[in-house]
Amino acid sequence: MTVRLSGALSDFVAANVGEDGSYENVSEYIRDLIRRDKERTEKEAFDRLKTELRHAFAAPESSYKPLTAAEVIARNRT
Repeated sequence: MTVRLSGALSDFVAANVGEDGSYENVSEYIRDLIRRDKERTEKEAFDRLKTELRHAFAAPESSYKPLTAAEVIARNRT
């Protein structure tokens, strides 16, 4: 995999790598950025799920309707 940076982005990465930076090399820096982005994405998905569950548990029981397994599967495909 190749990533090309120039200008301000290249300077920014260079400032964060090496003796004066937080990372030993560019690869370590990129891996950390990807891990952080992955964690952020997973946290956002988890937070959306918690919100949906909170709404579902707060809904009155009369708003629930029975569904078959086939209906649930079909609904989740869309």
